[in-house]
Amino acid sequence: MAHKILAGNTDDSSFTIGIVVAKWNSFITDELLDGALQALKGKGIDENNIVVAKCPGAYEIPYTTKQLLPKVDGVITLGAVIRGDTPHFDFVCDAVNRGVTDLNVAGNKPVVFGVLTTDDVQQARERSGLAGDSGNKGTESALALLEMLTLTEKIGEL
Repeated sequence: MAHKILAGNTDDSSFTIGIVVAKWNSFITDELLDGALQALKGKGIDENNIVVAKCPGAYEIPYTTKQLLPKVDGVITLGAVIRGDTPHFDFVCDAVNRGVTDLNVAGNKPVVFGVLTTDDVQQARERSGLAGDSGNKGTESALALLEMLTLTEKIGEL
């Protein structure tokens, strides 16, 4: 039996990209944003086709993303939630994860989850490219969005 294999790629530069980034923990989120912007520009996305919306914190990411989605082809969400001594971490992480998941399930445009949820500042630094060799999750999220956008196009052509 023959079957089709559909896969996205990061080669199409015709998209309009939204990036929602939390200002809270900006020493981390600024690095994530820089990584995403460099990746998009490196793939040929014109800076005029990139819309960055800065919201106060990670909790506001789903709402801001929902408002931005009608204006763009897809959204990258970036934030950094770092565990503290109270259950606040769990509530914020759960709300952001659920909100982004709901947008993906209910919508027709991809939303990529690039929100760091770390136990400490060092882990956040490592995942933002500030320390170690773990890469930059902003970069990875940008490439994932481009792949999802092209995959979505291919599915739509069936």
